Amino acid sequence: MATGNTSSVTEFILAGLTDQPALQMPLFFLFLGIYVFTVVGNLGLITLIGLNSRLHTPMYFFLFNLSFIDLCYSCVFTPKMLNDFVSENIISYVGCMTQLFFFCFFVNSECYVLVSMAYDRYVAICNPLLYTVTMSPQVCALLMFGSYVAGFAGAMAHTGSMLRLTFCDSNVINHYLCEVLPLLKLSCTSTHVNWLVFFIVVGVVITTSSISIFISYALILSNILRIPSAEGRSKAFSTCGSHITAVALFFGSGAFTYLTTSLPGSMDQSKYASVFYTSIVPMLNPLIYSLRNKDVKLALGKTLKSVFF
Repeated sequence: MATGNTSSVTEFILAGLTDQPALQMPLFFLFLGIYVFTVVGNLGLITLIGLNSRLHTPMYFFLFNLSFIDLCYSCVFTPKMLNDFVSENIISYVGCMTQLFFFCFFVNSECYVLVSMAYDRYVAICNPLLYTVTMSPQVCALLMFGSYVAGFAGAMAHTGSMLRLTFCDSNVINHYLCEVLPLLKLSCTSTHVNWLVFFIVVGVVITTSSISIFISYALILSNILRIPSAEGRSKAFSTCGSHITAVALFFGSGAFTYLTTSLPGSMDQSKYASVFYTSIVPMLNPLIYSLRNKDVKLALGKTLKSVFF
């Protein structure tokens, strides 16, 4: 069959997490709670940073963008996921490709935002006297622009290569969202180009992100170990703790998800594993960056006082 940019399939059915009726409603309320917590947490952090001039610094500018991305990509798939628990979850071909694009865009962008945050911590700890000059508003804006452009390029590569495929057999996607790998399994045309694009894009994103973050923290660690006082070292480590936790959760869960695709029954394992980095991590990030953060707590207290008193 010839390859084209049209498809005989006009809609897909998202299989969701489970087909067991007894689990549908408990899972619906569980993920509804996670979604509400994610939206409230990230939207609250965005609002807090926007309203408080004390938080108008490079670190919180990056955190603002991280929360925005987490909020957006949760909204890309969670409403459809919740719908699957109460009825057959049908998504149009165009809707599926749109969901695929925005999901890839926000996930790829988050990788590079985390890199920018690592660079910010490196400058703050290793070159504190030059921090204001190095992390100027122009530099911060350029880093974010680059993150979104890189995310857009990756999403275009994935979606563009997917549009060339023809889907003519099964239209049931064994996932709760339109993801690259489950869609490739449904194609009745050659997917060699798609696999090549997938490995190149994912390889570039993971390699550049992980190496950049590793180098940043290697230099940070080297600098911290030269601090003579234990109190100084502890304070320096504490400024990186939240970011290290966020990086470990995001990249760790993402790596586990894609590594499981090579195992028997891999698609089901990958589907369950992906819940962590698609649903749990966006919910946890506002907590990670606020629970031990004195600036956020102080800003929250001032905002609540101005609202209620």
